[in-house]
Formats: sequence, C-alpha cells, structure tokens
Amino acid sequence: MTRIRPVRGDITEQTVDAVVNAANSSLLGGGGVDGAIHRRGGPEILAECRALRASRYGRGLPTGRAVATTAGRLPARWVIHTVGPVFTPDEDRSELLASCHRESLRVADELGARTVAFPAVSTGVYGWPLEDAARIAVGTVRAARTAVEEVRFVLFDERAYQAFAGQLR
Repeated sequence: MTRIRPVRGDITEQTVDAVVNAANSSLLGGGGVDGAIHRRGGPEILAECRALRASRYGRGLPTGRAVATTAGRLPARWVIHTVGPVFTPDEDRSELLASCHRESLRVADELGARTVAFPAVSTGVYGWPLEDAARIAVGTVRAARTAVEEVRFVLFDERAYQAFAGQLR
C-alpha cells in the first residue's frame, strides 16, 4: 500500500528517489516547477533532456507521458518529467492529467524508486482548477498499482496544500 501525504514546501528540496517535474513538451526547461527543477538541478538535467529530444522525442514529450533523467544536484536520484494538459472548459482532459500520474509511477517502478514527490501538475500556467487537479491526482495515485512506498504531493502555497490535504482526509 502506497502512503500518500501532502507536504508544504519546495519540491527541489525533497530528499526522495524521484521528483516529478511538471514539464513542457520541449523538455528544455520553462517557468514554475519546471524552471525551479532545472535551475536547482543544474546543467546535467538539461543535457539529458536534450539527448532525449535528439533521440526519442524529436517532436517533444506527448501530453500525459513521462520520462526520466538524472536529478543533477537535486537531493533526489531522478527527475521524472511529465507533460500535463492545459485546462480548457470546452474539452474534458481529465484522463490526460490522470495519465501524468500513472505514467510517472510506471517510470518510477521501472527505475526502482520507492519515494516520489509530485507537484500539483497543470495547476500553474496550464490553468487547471486546483481542487479538481487534487481530486484527479490523489484518486489516480490511490488507484495505481505500484511498488512506490511513499508519494508526497509537495505544494508551494497554503491553498494548494489545503486542496490536496482535503482529498487525503
């Protein structure tokens, strides 16, 4: 059984086997969590992302998929990059958001990771409503068949922390 807990803090400071990055499809860094992970993790992460773009993901990592790189200077072993969907009220993309979490856990299992830290995928500039994202994320992780022993949802602000904590009660 996977233990799931919310943590208020900075995902780049989590000592875990794998940190999940809310990446953009280019894998080449960006803003928010993605930028913070690339900045703190250092150039090793970007170098591996460039290699992935040159080999398997020339058009970018598809939405809902996940891939791993080194964690560079982060206090983790790996970064699992996943591309969340952009929210739109005109189309239900909930399955793509759920897929981000399932695929990240699948990659974690392939790596042998036992502890994984997730951010609130798609809730920043991608505009997913926080409470709905928390419901999907927590529900997906709870239902996943995984060898991961602990999942932390690492939330930067109190509002996000409360949304995820509410789903875990």
